[in-house]
Amino acid sequence: MNGLVDISKKEITRRKATAQAVVKLKKRVLTLIKEGQILKGDVLEQARLAGIMASKRTSDIIPLCHPLAILDIKISFTYFNSGIRIVSYVVAMDRTGVEMEALVACAVSALTIYDMCKMYDRSIEIADIMLLEKKGGESGELFKRKL
Repeated sequence: MNGLVDISKKEITRRKATAQAVVKLKKRVLTLIKEGQILKGDVLEQARLAGIMASKRTSDIIPLCHPLAILDIKISFTYFNSGIRIVSYVVAMDRTGVEMEALVACAVSALTIYDMCKMYDRSIEIADIMLLEKKGGESGELFKRKL
């Protein structure tokens, strides 16, 4: 029978995950974002809030994800020559990891940037959504991507 993975025998431990996404935009759109000139408002603040809200609702979006008691979510943005790099950091005390919550936070933040800027640039690309690091649980540091 398929369904949720039984995590009832696992210990509650501190779980952490870091993920990223990249939004590629034209330089003039990056300038509009930096100068606060996007018609819909503050792009990065809206993207941060959307990512946080989505992360907290991951189990409502991904059918077989367990709902988790999230303790902390941080989302940061870094401009680079052709876009914006989004990094999310999620912490929970629970029986299973928070990598899906970190990935969902980045994906929805990226989609929010896309939505707010599509009227200025129809060629926006969302790329490189990936888990960067996962810690916690019985195995400790389970994964760390070398970039």
